[in-house]
Order: sequence, then structure tokens, then C-alpha cells
Amino acid sequence: MVFQNPSQSEIKSILNRSKRIAVVGLSDKPERTSYMVTKAMQDAGYEIIPVNPMVDEVLGVKAVSSLKEIEGHVDIVNVFRRSEHLVDVAKEFVEIDADVFWAQQGVYNEEAYNLLKENGATVIMDLCIKVAHALTKS
Repeated sequence: MVFQNPSQSEIKSILNRSKRIAVVGLSDKPERTSYMVTKAMQDAGYEIIPVNPMVDEVLGVKAVSSLKEIEGHVDIVNVFRRSEHLVDVAKEFVEIDADVFWAQQGVYNEEAYNLLKENGATVIMDLCIKVAHALTKS
């Protein structure tokens, strides 16, 4: 594993300045991790955008099928997809010019990381955004 996440202080800064989080693979099932984590972020004041072609709406927000359908700037793209899907998500991320690519705990892909870094993206992998957010408040 060659990727390196930003420092804890940089992650805190990212979370403090970010407002909009597009959540790729967000489930509409309350028992799923993606739902629980995203609800916590929404409850913390972040605007969330569900990105999942299989659902119409999640947490009261209309879903889009792809990152390219989102209007306006995205601060963080939070990915709840298996590691082998990260390259495709990374390619789409580069097209929309978002700020931070964030793959959840247990999810990482070296090829996606390299592609994102080559395109100047801030990349966080294998880290739960909810846990990182909680640490910024302690």
C-alpha cells in the first residue's frame, strides 16, 4: 500500500471548510453503513448529495446517477464502493473538478490514488469520514 493520507490537522481543515459531500454508493437502507455515516454527516450540517443510479432519494435528498449530474461545486466525494471500483469513480471525479476524494475505511486502490494525485487531487483512503469528523471535535 503506497498511498498516504493527509495529516490529521489537514483532514480537520478539510472537514472544517467543506460544505457539500457527494456520496457515491449511498444506500437508502438505514441499516447500511453508508446510510448511517452519511446521516451523521448530514446531521453535523453538511449538505449531502446521494450518487446512486439504483435509488431515487436518500435522507430526503434526490439522488443523481453519476457525479457528472451534480450542479455546482462539490467539496468532498465520499465513496462507498468496493476498492476495484475506485478507478472508475476517480476518473469521473477528475472530470467534475471536486476538491477531495475520500474512500471509506477498508477501501483503497493504488491505481486510483496515483491517477488522482497526478491530477492534483487531495486523496484520503481507508478512513471513515464520520470517525475523522468526530476526532476534529475532540
